[in-house]
Amino acid sequence: MKKKLLTSKQKSYLRGLGHHLVPIAMIGQNGLTKEVLASINAVLTAHELVKIKIQNTAAIDRHEAAESVAGQTGAHLVQVIGRSILLYKANKDIRPDKRIVLP
Repeated sequence: MKKKLLTSKQKSYLRGLGHHLVPIAMIGQNGLTKEVLASINAVLTAHELVKIKIQNTAAIDRHEAAESVAGQTGAHLVQVIGRSILLYKANKDIRPDKRIVLP
């Protein structure tokens, strides 16, 4: 199943929601390990919107890392700003009052 692209209005809405989020995962000198990806995937499943920080010691380019994480987790890449990545992945299994409703 191919994921539907986000509109610019939806991305703008998600950027607003993600602005105050604290990064929950860090990509460090070991890069994108399977453990880091599993952690990101677990948090995406629980929260739908996730901010990830790329450490200065990471040997991977920030845009390359963002595309790779989004592709491997099936998430939408909302934003790359500085060394932070914002990802969104809808989850129909969480409670309706906890879901993010896109405009």
